[in-house]
This record gives sequence, structure tokens and C-alpha cells, in this order.
Amino acid sequence: MVGMDCRMLGLDTRKSRSRPRWPLRHFSNRRAKTVNLERSALPQPTVSCQNPSTILGMLGIGMHRLIIVGAGLLSIVATASAASAADLAARPYSKAPPVVAPTYNWSGFYIGLNGGSGSSQNCWDLTGIGLIGGPVAPVTPAVPEGCHNATGGLVGGQIGYRWQASSWVFGLEAQGDWASLKGYNFSLASATGVFGVGVTNQTKIDAIGLFTGQIGYAWNNVLWYVKGGAALTNNNWSGITTATGITRAQATEARWGGAVGTGLEFGFAPRWSVAVEYDHLFMGSGSFSFTSVTAPIFVTRTDSIKQDVDMGTVRVNYTFGGPIVAKY
Repeated sequence: MVGMDCRMLGLDTRKSRSRPRWPLRHFSNRRAKTVNLERSALPQPTVSCQNPSTILGMLGIGMHRLIIVGAGLLSIVATASAASAADLAARPYSKAPPVVAPTYNWSGFYIGLNGGSGSSQNCWDLTGIGLIGGPVAPVTPAVPEGCHNATGGLVGGQIGYRWQASSWVFGLEAQGDWASLKGYNFSLASATGVFGVGVTNQTKIDAIGLFTGQIGYAWNNVLWYVKGGAALTNNNWSGITTATGITRAQATEARWGGAVGTGLEFGFAPRWSVAVEYDHLFMGSGSFSFTSVTAPIFVTRTDSIKQDVDMGTVRVNYTFGGPIVAKY
């Protein structure tokens, strides 16, 4: 405040040109007498705005009072700051939302294609010999003619429905495949001369069908399952003259049996999955009459044929439904 203009503080150091009056009342005479005092007669103080104490004195404030006031202001500010900080509620802790993991859903109708290979074991036993124009003479006991494996490829499709409960998956499926399984062996019975010539027995399977139920366990988009149900094979059996390769007699049959299998399926994209599967078909045994294919037409023989089928396929399925669901 050194060098401060006194006028900034509202102080006027000029001498007043007017002569103020101070009324002095004398109550002893019950009469007021006004005494005019000349200001010039009074000693005039010299005001210096260069001295801070002088200014503070003119303001009526002592240095010690200024210190006390300043300390009070600081205390008020500190208290207000503390109160404001206390009034600010601590930010509540909020737990991060749980991560939503996408989970593959195996439920829904599906359709797909499959392809692979198969092998069918067929064992023949001669049970009767046909005579031209006569009855079939039974062969007792049956004479084994040997076994052979009919192998080849197959391709087809499947359609089904699955529903999922937690990690367990249940389903029903129908599968049909065009097959080209073929195999043959030389008949051991013909070595006895019963046929008069050497005969080769041949098996062809041109179609396979499966009608199964499924139960599986899923690890997200990986499903392992087992299946079981009914199986159907369409067979064509032939007796061929070994020396010439000419078919002598034939028999056909659509045979029903049982099937069990297992597979591992992987969901590689929304609604799309690929699987590898193995199935074993228990087709059992059946007796058939072979009819000659050239004149004269007659039953040349009867046989009992036991059949089993093993097949492995790669499958691609498309599921109609939402394959991805949110799971917490």
C-alpha cells in the first residue's frame, strides 16, 4: 500500500474551506449556545499516504486486528473446503458387467449332405438245390460257400431335428445314401460239383437308409453324440459262371436291420456345422431263392446270407434356427 493514493481509500487530505459548527449545549442555563470554532484554529494533522500504518490508522484498523481478521478468513476458507469435500459423496463402486460368452445352440431343424465309404461283409450258406421243372432239394446241413466284403463309396443326405437342454442334445434323424458297394468270392460249394460248373457269388448294395435317435453332449460349438435305430439296405445278389462271367441267377432284397453309431460335430460358422461319423449296421441273416436269368426260368438254389455293414462319412449340416445365444 506504499505510494497508494489516499483518494483510492476515500480519504481527502485537503483542508476544508468551510467552517463547521459543533453545537455545545449548556444545560445548566437550559439554553444552548452555539460556539463557532474556526477549523484553522485547530492543529491540522499531516496525512502521508506513503505510510501504511498511517492509512490503517485512518481506517481505524490496527495491524494486530488485520492479522486476526486474515487468520479468521483463512480458517473459514479451510473449513468451507473441508465441508465441501465431506459433502461430496464418494463415487459408488459398480462392478463391471459380466462378460457375455457366445454359446452355440444345437436346437432346431437341420438338413445336410454326407459322403464317405462303406464295407459290407456277406457270408453265404447253400441251403437248397433247384431242379429244372422240379422242386428245390434241401441241403442239410447247409454248406458254407464263403464270405466276401462288398466295398465302395456312398453319398447322400440327412434331415433331422435336435433340441438342447443345458449341455445335453437330443435328436431324431433320417439319412439316405446312394451306395456302390460290391464284392464277390468263389463259391466253396461249387468245388464239390453241386452246380456242375464253377460259380462265383457276388453282392451289390446300391442304397442304405438310417432312421435313428441321437443323444449327445455339447462343449459350446463341439458336439459328441451317439445314435441308434433302424437300418435298411437294398441288395442284389448274383451267381455268376466263373469261366464266362455270365450271370446265372439273381436274388434281390430290401433288408431291415439295426444300426448304432457315433459322431463328432463342430460348428464352424453360424448355422453351419461339419461332422465325422461312424455307423455299424446289424443286418442279420435271411434266406433267398435265386431265379435263373435265362430260359428255362426256375429256382436254381436257395441260400442263407448273413450281412453286416460298416460305414464312415463326413457330413455338413445347416441348422434352421438361432445357433448363437448369449449366456452369462
